[in-house]
Amino acid sequence: MIAFSLASLVFATAVFAAPSASERSCDISNAKLTLPRNQTALTSPSARPAFITVALGIQNYTCAASGTFTSVGAVAELFDISCLFGTSSFSTVQDSLFTVWKDLPNNVPASSVIALFGLDKTLTNVGEHYFITNPITGSGLSPKWDFTSRGATSGNRNAFVVGARAGGLPAPTGPQDIDWLQLTRVQGSLADEVFRVDTRGGQPPASCTPGSPLITVKYTSKYWLFGGSL
Repeated sequence: MIAFSLASLVFATAVFAAPSASERSCDISNAKLTLPRNQTALTSPSARPAFITVALGIQNYTCAASGTFTSVGAVAELFDISCLFGTSSFSTVQDSLFTVWKDLPNNVPASSVIALFGLDKTLTNVGEHYFITNPITGSGLSPKWDFTSRGATSGNRNAFVVGARAGGLPAPTGPQDIDWLQLTRVQGSLADEVFRVDTRGGQPPASCTPGSPLITVKYTSKYWLFGGSL
């Protein structure tokens, strides 16, 4: 059963009422990413933001011989929230979407959640996030943000970025949420740096039985993409 009340859904939908033209500010060139204070794991981005997205996806895990889960990548749909920047809903979009997303069956697409909140005409599905074989070493996995078939960059074969981890920080909201990350470009023209912040969910159970099947854990987050040469 989906564990959310009608009242909370109505409230969330009201929060996400599309801002009027006078309230919108889709120019994010001067938007600032705020990082936690008193930490050195993540550094300030070196370029201006090109995209701000919210992700609805799953983290994938396998059970290691040690009896703990090991990450084997993720899959997510990315929605452009640039036009929410500067509005009251920007800071909480990942929370409200997660309250519904986490309880839905895996066969329900992320786009259905966006439509449920009445945001399907406000937030554009601009791309996908998934993992590929490391293009440098030919082994292991690397994260990719792929905008080649969605939104305004559809058809541009260079509208992607493959990243390498440059830093990570435990989520300030607690151990139930996956880490905040900073990644730098390995391939692609979409961005020079990617930050995963404002994460919700995505963490596996603390232990598992070796040999048990792969599990998926729902998550939401913001991905800020900086720089790029499209």
